[in-house]
Formats: sequence, structure tokens, C-alpha cells
Amino acid sequence: MSILNDLQELESAGVISKDTSTRIESYYKNKKDPSTNKLFVVFGILGAILVGLGTILIIAHNWDELSRGLKTGAAFLPLLIGQALCSFTLLKKHQNIAWKEGSAVFLFFAVGASIALISQIYNIPGNLSSYLLTWMLLMLPLVYVMKSSMVSLLYIIGTTYFASETGYWDYPTEIPYVYWLMIAAIVPHYYLLLKKSPNSNFLRFHNWFVALSLTVVLGTFSKQMDELMFLAYASLFGLFYLFGTSKFLPDKTTKNAFTLLGSVGTVVILLILSFNEFWEHLIKKEMFLNEIIVAPEFIITVILSVLAMMFLYERLKSSSIKGISPFSVAFLLFIPIFFMGTFSSIAAVFLINLLVFAIGILTIRAGSKQNHLGILNYGLLIIAALIVCRFFDTDLSFVIRGLLFISVGVGFYFVNYRMIKKRQEND
Repeated sequence: MSILNDLQELESAGVISKDTSTRIESYYKNKKDPSTNKLFVVFGILGAILVGLGTILIIAHNWDELSRGLKTGAAFLPLLIGQALCSFTLLKKHQNIAWKEGSAVFLFFAVGASIALISQIYNIPGNLSSYLLTWMLLMLPLVYVMKSSMVSLLYIIGTTYFASETGYWDYPTEIPYVYWLMIAAIVPHYYLLLKKSPNSNFLRFHNWFVALSLTVVLGTFSKQMDELMFLAYASLFGLFYLFGTSKFLPDKTTKNAFTLLGSVGTVVILLILSFNEFWEHLIKKEMFLNEIIVAPEFIITVILSVLAMMFLYERLKSSSIKGISPFSVAFLLFIPIFFMGTFSSIAAVFLINLLVFAIGILTIRAGSKQNHLGILNYGLLIIAALIVCRFFDTDLSFVIRGLLFISVGVGFYFVNYRMIKKRQEND
């Protein structure tokens, strides 16, 4: 390290004493390199995955030549090796993260391979959904026994795949209600990560995986009244944004997965509904109250809206209405607009466009106040996206459309130039 090379020069110049020099040298020599530890964990996980896949390939290559007894033994062999590695880790290497993650990941894939092979050997009936469900339920205890965040991430992927298979691709499809219990079972591990490792990469990956998983699986509730899913997704994205900027998460910047996905998702939903076609379809569709209140789309919408309102209420208690981001309240404003759209498509389209425009302007204003180029340009992009949508949706002449695009381009340049100039003056 460069600081160790400079110690002798600093000591000779009388900047530090010999005793201080010795203590600094001792400190840096004994200090653990965090990047090295992270590399050990990464290579341990990759090594476990490669060894597991290699074992499966070797067995698969010679599969037809094996007797049923040997096939059964080969099916259980990776499982026994994985259990032995995990037992050794718990007894001898319980403080070593690389060993914990590597052995747990190996056992995770070994269990999946063993289930598949035994089912094939003895012709046990079943489908992909039941296979994934069995595999994930067996692996849930492993997350807590080994305290493995990597297995937790694989578990989230597996449960999302199971829910998608059940709700989207199976025939006949059904709503995977058990998914919500399965994803709730991982919350204690996620909570421990929040408390013990608030700045870890594993927590950041969990934020993204959980947010994307919920976004994907929510669509499986679309069975009877698809139109209500726009309300459900608007409330979900509002809940994401409020959770991402709450006291529960240490990272409250736009890098936060929940904040980013919540804001982008809200804008996308509003832009989709800024066109007239959806509202004309909604008015023509017959919907009866007794059917709506028992529809799964309505029930999940109510649950998500109530949760989002609870977070919004907590936010309002700790800050004024002026400090609230437009993304925090967009879902609440969207609810009356949606029901208004069942009677008047013109009013709904006008209000949706007005809401998107207001969100863009307020985001630009927030970026200017915080002297944040990213937030400022995000607001400009929202305005630009709205103009692009109207480009294909109106009968304006090409001259006016061209002038609008030129205005947006000049706005991008002027606003960024002004902020950069302001930063230089402050420096």
C-alpha cells in the first residue's frame, strides 16, 4: 500500500513519531481486505454451482448404462455430498461466509437434481409446478440453518418461477395463493439483512429480486376483470416507492430498487392509460358491483391500496405535504380518475395527462432544489415521454410536433447547462 511506503519519509521529516509509524504499519498489515473477502464469497458460490452442474452432466452422460440401483445411488450422491459439506461448514467453518454460501448453494442444486432424478427413475407423476413447489419448500429451512443469502435469492427466483408456471403457463391456470405465504416466509431473513448488513450487496440484490418478483406475480390475479389490474399495479408501485423511501431501508436514494421501480412503474402505467382506447373499452364493458367486490383483482387492489395508504399516512406524520414526492401520492390520485373513466373517457384522459405532466414538472423542481442532475433529467424524460405519446395520438401538424421536440431538446440543454454552471459557481 502507498501509505506504508510513505511512512519512513514521514517519520524522517518529523511529521509522525517512530511509535506512531509502527502502530500505523501494524494496523494496515492486520487489516482484512473486504474486497478479498467478497471475492472469496463470489468464487465459492460460482465454484459450488459449477461443481454441482459438472456432477449432473457426468451422471447424465452415463445414465442409460446404469442399473436402477446405481441410478438411485447416483441420484442421492450429490445430496449426500451437499449435506456433508453443510455439516462440515456448520461444525468447522461457521464463521466463513464463502464456505457457508458455497456449501448451501451446492446443496440447493443437489436437492433439485435428486428430486428430478428419483421422479424419473420411478416414474413418479407430477408437473413442473409441483416439482418447483416441493423443491422450494424443502430449501426454505436451508436459508435459516445455513444463514445463506444466496440460497435466499435462489429461493425467490424459484418461487417466482413456480407462481408464473401456475398462474401464466399451466393449463388450466390458477392463482398461486401459496406464493404469498412462501415469499412471506423469507421476510425474517430479509429483516435480518436490513438490521445486520444494511450496506451489503446481498441486501441490494434482495431489494431487486423481491420487487421484481412481486411485480411479475401480481399479474396472475388477472382472471375476471383485467381492467382493475391497472389499479392494483398503480397501488403496488406507490407502495414500492413509499417503502423504498421509508425508515425501513437505509438507502433512500434513487439507486434503491423499490424507489426506482416504484417511480418508473408509476410513470409507465400512467403513460399507457394516457391514450383514449383503454377508457373507451372500459366504458363499453359491463361491470356489476356484486361481481366486482368478489373478483380477485378487486381484492388484491384493496389490500395493496390500504397498505400504500398506511405508509403514506406514516410519511405525512413525519413531514409536511410540500415534502412529499408526487410518486408517493400518484396512486391515490389515480383511484378517483380510474372510476371517473368508467363514465367519461375524455375527463380521464385529460386528468391522466395532467397528472403525468405535473409529476414531470415536480420532479424537475425537486432535482433543481437538490442540485441533482439525475433527478432533474428524469423529470425531463417524463415530459419527453408524454410528448412522444401525444405525437402518435393527436392530429397536430408535423410542424407543431417538430417544434415540440425542439423545445424539449432545448430544455434538456438549458436546464443541464444552468445546473452545471451553478455547481461551478458554488465551487
